[in-house]
Amino acid sequence: MPSAARDESVEHGLRAAQQPAGRASGSPLGQGVSRAGDDVPAPDERVDDAGSAADERVAEARSAGPAAQRDSASQPAGAAEGQPQLEGQGAGGSGAAGYSGGWRSRMRLVVDADGRAGVHGYRSTEVINDLRCPQPMAGAMTGIAESHWTPGADLVVAVDGDGVRHIVEIAPVEAEPGDDRRAADRRGRGGRSGGGRGSAGDRRSTSARRAAAHSARSERVVEGTGRAVQYVSGRRWELSATGFWQPHFGAAQCYSDVVAEWSDARPGSLTWDLYCGVGVFAARLADQVGPAGQVHGVEFSRSAISDGRASFGDMRWVDLQAERVERWITEQPSTAPDVVVLDPPRAGAGKEVIAALTERDPRRIIHIGCDPASFARDLGLYRNAGYQPRELRVFDAFPATHHVECVVLLER
Repeated sequence: MPSAARDESVEHGLRAAQQPAGRASGSPLGQGVSRAGDDVPAPDERVDDAGSAADERVAEARSAGPAAQRDSASQPAGAAEGQPQLEGQGAGGSGAAGYSGGWRSRMRLVVDADGRAGVHGYRSTEVINDLRCPQPMAGAMTGIAESHWTPGADLVVAVDGDGVRHIVEIAPVEAEPGDDRRAADRRGRGGRSGGGRGSAGDRRSTSARRAAAHSARSERVVEGTGRAVQYVSGRRWELSATGFWQPHFGAAQCYSDVVAEWSDARPGSLTWDLYCGVGVFAARLADQVGPAGQVHGVEFSRSAISDGRASFGDMRWVDLQAERVERWITEQPSTAPDVVVLDPPRAGAGKEVIAALTERDPRRIIHIGCDPASFARDLGLYRNAGYQPRELRVFDAFPATHHVECVVLLER
């Protein structure tokens, strides 16, 4: 990528997109706000999802990436000028902790058979060892390409809100007995061992490998402490360096500000933060409802819930639970929550969750989506349930890629 184009893509950072509601991608996004209107996709319309799987290569699903933010008064000396500024940031506001260079604060890499770090090729198991890329923050990748790592392992590189780099090596996935024999058998029958569309057996094997990759694996801290410190709206968070945080260093603060602006939760009311992670949005809701209110956060990751609870010692009215969202909603009393915020993974919330949620009739729903295709599908499900978009913002949260982050406010 030419340096001028690279600098422009980084400078656009996480600015809100001023473009018609429902538009998912295109030219670099400018600064501004897009209001929802007649251009919002109808229930039967879909955003083309061709190539959306590319993000498996770019970001390895949602495998981390904090938005390191803290009050400007506590920023380290020498904070670089000209950093990508988010909406609502500037003098006297929250900013990056002296970061310069690229925007990505967390990277997940793979290690090839020779012990070299790299990334997977698009829809491939091939490891590309050329790590030159404008996305990572300055210094994040220093020494990674030159070092030798455990063959077959994964690497997580995270730069936290204090500017500390953490490198964690995750042990290789153990192959199940018979994997090699089955692969050889498929090749012997003319099956495909790589690329293209294979047999049902190939697809089952791929699913098994993905399931194994998400199973418990030992971790070795190579640099740092393995515990990343982050700051959002003056609150300190400490979480595992391998846990989930927004990839763009400014995203958590940016989205949190939008949630605080749109939620307008009533003092003493009941609110939900679904797919809450460590509870960044729950904290903003808790500020609004106060000690007389209730904030329930739900997240499947037990480690995220454990880390989140440690940050809420001063907010006893916040309750974080490790549970599947679709199951938790159906187990709740019939009391309608005032405001619900949900930030599902790339696959979106889906029919089951949205049906259960809309049956509870919350006054406001704030839905955040990192994949325009699943976001458009979910938006159609809300409309079918009688909810209409009142505000819609699109953020260039992944500069130099075709991905954007969408945030919508829905009301009946």
